[in-house]
Amino acid sequence: MDIYSIIGVIAGTGLILLGQALEGGHASSLISPGGAFIVAGGTFGAIMLQTGPKDIKTTLKSIKLVFGKAQKQDPAVILKLITDMARTARRDGLLALDAMVSEIDNDFMKMAVEHMVDGVDASLLREILEAQISKEEGDSMMAAKTWEGAGGFSPTIGIIGAVLGLIHTMENLSDPSKIGGGIAVAFVATVYGVGLSNLIFLPMAGKLKRKVQLQSELDEMIMEGILAVQAGHNAHVIEARLKMYCDGKVIGEGAQEGAAAGS
Repeated sequence: MDIYSIIGVIAGTGLILLGQALEGGHASSLISPGGAFIVAGGTFGAIMLQTGPKDIKTTLKSIKLVFGKAQKQDPAVILKLITDMARTARRDGLLALDAMVSEIDNDFMKMAVEHMVDGVDASLLREILEAQISKEEGDSMMAAKTWEGAGGFSPTIGIIGAVLGLIHTMENLSDPSKIGGGIAVAFVATVYGVGLSNLIFLPMAGKLKRKVQLQSELDEMIMEGILAVQAGHNAHVIEARLKMYCDGKVIGEGAQEGAAAGS
């Protein structure tokens, strides 16, 4: 799992609840099934209207990318693999790289090498790889926009829940004993909406955008490296050209594991 995402959610909600407890509040006062139903249902309905079934499916899959464990994708390790390929290709030819495909645990890189070994023309190979990068980036960015949309809708729907609760409270003015509790429950919906927006939805969108950016940079590095290998460039030239991608551009927590595997 992405430990930072998990810690972020736990710390954000936990410290808020701790602060409430220090002020004399109780966690039970924040429990409102009706408010939760209004915020969750209203936000989901708004997202359904804004997007389509395919986008919803992609958005749900993106949860794994935000909280899941990253692949072993250290650019330095991938650069070493590319330069090894360059040396092998110059010595034994491109067909010799077919034996190295099994060593690749990056799906995008594996596809690129397979096309290269199959003799796909360089210009066509670039088009194929650029199209793949664009598609993956577009799908993930759409998921990020959906989470941003949820972050925009939920606070407003929380206010709607609060207003509905106040309307119900006003209907019971004849019983003063219910007014205080009714108002408190009414505003719980606002807490749900604002909390979900700022502790879950918007941070998830930001995390997803960052991971998409890093993944796209890595894919671009792979594409340029494979095309350079196909062109027969010297391994040292390829390394010098691609080294800029290794300056801190590491995908998720798998970087250290990947570096250890390549050492």
